[in-house]
Amino acid sequence: MTTETTTAAASGTWTLGDLKVNRIGFGAMRLPQNGAALQAAAASGDRDRAIAVLRRAVELGVNHIDTAAFYFSPLRSANELINSALGGPYPDDLVIATKVGPARDASGEWVPHAGPGQLRGQVEENLRQLDRDHLDVVNLRVLGTDSLAERFGVLAELREAGLIRHLGVSNVTPEQLAEARSIAPVVCVQNMYGIGVRPEHDAFVRSCGEQGIAFVPFYAIAAAGREGGATGGESGELLTVARAHGASPAQVRLAWTLHRGPHVLAIPGTGNPGHLADNVAAGDLRLTEEDLALLERVHHAPAE
Repeated sequence: MTTETTTAAASGTWTLGDLKVNRIGFGAMRLPQNGAALQAAAASGDRDRAIAVLRRAVELGVNHIDTAAFYFSPLRSANELINSALGGPYPDDLVIATKVGPARDASGEWVPHAGPGQLRGQVEENLRQLDRDHLDVVNLRVLGTDSLAERFGVLAELREAGLIRHLGVSNVTPEQLAEARSIAPVVCVQNMYGIGVRPEHDAFVRSCGEQGIAFVPFYAIAAAGREGGATGGESGELLTVARAHGASPAQVRLAWTLHRGPHVLAIPGTGNPGHLADNVAAGDLRLTEEDLALLERVHHAPAE
């Protein structure tokens, strides 16, 4: 499939509250990780490439970037890269979504999730790093199935104060989403999901669309490989679909994600300009009913 001239507009659009975005976006998690193991002499070039990838993403029509203050390595942070690449001023149509809840100390070690008392500080940290006077979308990342009311209530107050425009939730159950919606409007749910990953969540994905809420899956390409990006050997069915379209398995995974409903967005991340163009081009890949039937078999195949 052609990648050179395809832009994110080919994926269609969805509206997060009052913010229209192309359905293929960009996840910034991997950008600071790319340089984590490099020697200092190579760090500058790696940083320059990350900035170039962000600028190229916007040139390709990406106007939805997912980030977080806890996306950082010893060398750099995702928010700083975004600010350096795109700030001063940011493009008018660019929507930056961030997450709060998890936290890491200066050494990069994970510390207990933020409680209500720490959430305002996390929001202010994102504002400072991104050099913004408000955040477009803030997702509350949740661990476990306990009530999120107290923590989400803090974000709702910050929304009322004008520091946050729209709210979302991440890693939640349908019950937690309902609880959040009883407190303030929710524009998106960000959960792990992909071909063969959490097929039991299919109904939840559909329910989000019925409620007008965007569903934003993470690890949609990596699937069971998650952070490492490893998927192991791809199934014969997935490879058959990829060959039929002259596409890569990663592109098929992204296209399948978008075919789950018009409310489903994709935020693939990469530090490689070529992979970026491929990811954006996946928004123009139209799967047939036969393709989808084959991939459905993979999606619901018993785990080995």
